[in-house]
Amino acid sequence: MKIMFLLVGKTDSGWVKEAFTTYLDRLKHYAGVELRELPAFKAGSKTTFDQQKEEEGRMILQTLQTGDRLVLLDEKGKMFTSAEFSGWIARHQMNSVKRCVFVVGGPFGFSEEVYNKADEKISLSAMTFSHQMIRPLLAEQVYRAFTILKGEKYHHH
Repeated sequence: MKIMFLLVGKTDSGWVKEAFTTYLDRLKHYAGVELRELPAFKAGSKTTFDQQKEEEGRMILQTLQTGDRLVLLDEKGKMFTSAEFSGWIARHQMNSVKRCVFVVGGPFGFSEEVYNKADEKISLSAMTFSHQMIRPLLAEQVYRAFTILKGEKYHHH
């Protein structure tokens, strides 16, 4: 199974990029990894948040391929322990999911069309994180899930 990180907007913070890249590089040992950063929609003074979400949603949906498992990072999504998340990854592998696409949206969330197309929504915490901050947290948890599945010592529980 391939893992795709589909991200709206670029990261301009060096430490966020460094942490994210560290876990992407580690993850490549366990799965095919793809990274796609979509440009943030340039909102004008009369652009509403809904218009911005619609435009970003179009870009997200254009990126998808037949057979993708679309997983949105969303504050109302299902929360897992790290062990439960590794089981979730294992089930997707056993069900022959070709590519699991984790989407981190822009600062205003997702359009209704993206929500309707999503296979699942997950949350990494009951707290809200910036759409930039969540990137390394997500990559670390996906990496951790694979180390749990392999019985490696990275996860100590």
